[in-house]
Amino acid sequence: MRYPIVLYPADGLRKKAQPVEFMTDALVELLDDLYETMQAHDGIGLAAPQIGKNLRVAVVEIDEGDRFDLIDPIIIEQKGEDIDVEGCLSIPGRFGTVKRADEVTVRYFDREGDEVEVTAYGYLARAFQHEIDHLDGKLFIDQLIEEIPADKLEEYMEAHADD
Repeated sequence: MRYPIVLYPADGLRKKAQPVEFMTDALVELLDDLYETMQAHDGIGLAAPQIGKNLRVAVVEIDEGDRFDLIDPIIIEQKGEDIDVEGCLSIPGRFGTVKRADEVTVRYFDREGDEVEVTAYGYLARAFQHEIDHLDGKLFIDQLIEEIPADKLEEYMEAHADD
């Protein structure tokens, strides 16, 4: 089921999401709904608060077929730093540079309830951090270094392609 995206400044985006207590069929369905909604909006990640569900659940897929279903994710290690452009489905039309760790190790439960640990680099690491921030009630605009007007985004990306 596709959900509408909760848009900033809705209060629910600033609340810390509640941990998942039990694996249920409804939780697996929520993961599929998040994924379907993310796909419909051309996103690479979506957290449950962005569809009005106050649970520590998110999905990420930066490469087709490489989907991560994150239940109660936490970052257990981070290294390095990288500054890159971000946007957000909940804040359409706003873009800017944000500093994030270049490498993160994330521990979470998958859709089968198994504990998983993944070390991610670069863009995937950034996506994990962005979605986990949503679960903590934080938004990318809280960490903006430089805001980039939407009409200048393509020009900015071309100018910084080799960064």
